[in-house]
Amino acid sequence: MGTRKKRRAVVDENACVACGCCEKICPLSAIRIWHGIRARVDAERCVGCGKCARECPASVIAIQEVQA
Repeated sequence: MGTRKKRRAVVDENACVACGCCEKICPLSAIRIWHGIRARVDAERCVGCGKCARECPASVIAIQEVQA
């Protein structure tokens, strides 16, 4: 049997400018600005739709395939 994969947003937390664009665009509230300094992804909620990555002005969010 094949290994199941899931898409998920991944944030480069060291480069995040905490602008909040990703938090506003996420339809599932899977990404939040943490302590006002960086975005963090809730892996349980994220479905990897890519809206946050497209919206990010700093281009620090990538959509990656991970083991489900």
